[in-house]
Amino acid sequence: MKNLISKFFVVMCLATVPFWFFTTAYAAGEKIAYMDFIKIFDDYNKTKDFDKQLESKRAAIQKDRGKLVAEIKKLKDEMDLMSDKGKEAKQATIDQKLKKLQDFDREGRDALLKERDDMARQIGKEIKGLIEEIGKKEGYILILDSRAILFGKEGDDLTEEILKTLNERYAKRKK
Repeated sequence: MKNLISKFFVVMCLATVPFWFFTTAYAAGEKIAYMDFIKIFDDYNKTKDFDKQLESKRAAIQKDRGKLVAEIKKLKDEMDLMSDKGKEAKQATIDQKLKKLQDFDREGRDALLKERDDMARQIGKEIKGLIEEIGKKEGYILILDSRAILFGKEGDDLTEEILKTLNERYAKRKK
């Protein structure tokens, strides 16, 4: 029991250290802010444009996939009309086409996932760079993600400022 109380005391002390730091920094007039990274990422026009590109690529892949599926269905229909000897050869062709379809599905899915991950990484770096730029320019000692904040003053939320700047810069580059 005594050991449990000691562990609890140590954990509570360690848990209050960040709050002590933030309170001390805030009392000293240091600037601390927060932002909603997910909202910024999702509402960034570059993200939306890239999502549209991915969706059109996904639709093209589905169209090609549909052709492969129709080809397999046609072969199966032909096989149903054949004799037993002919069915074996047709089944081998169907099996090859099914393997080709599985490979096509895997390759298409992997390519889209890789492209999406690369895009997310690139956009994440861009957002992080702007956050650092704003932090240095405006003298913040910390800018936190709102997922780590239980409560914050509305004036300390930089989400809209960051999003507005990102979208303005993206619009200029896009022209």
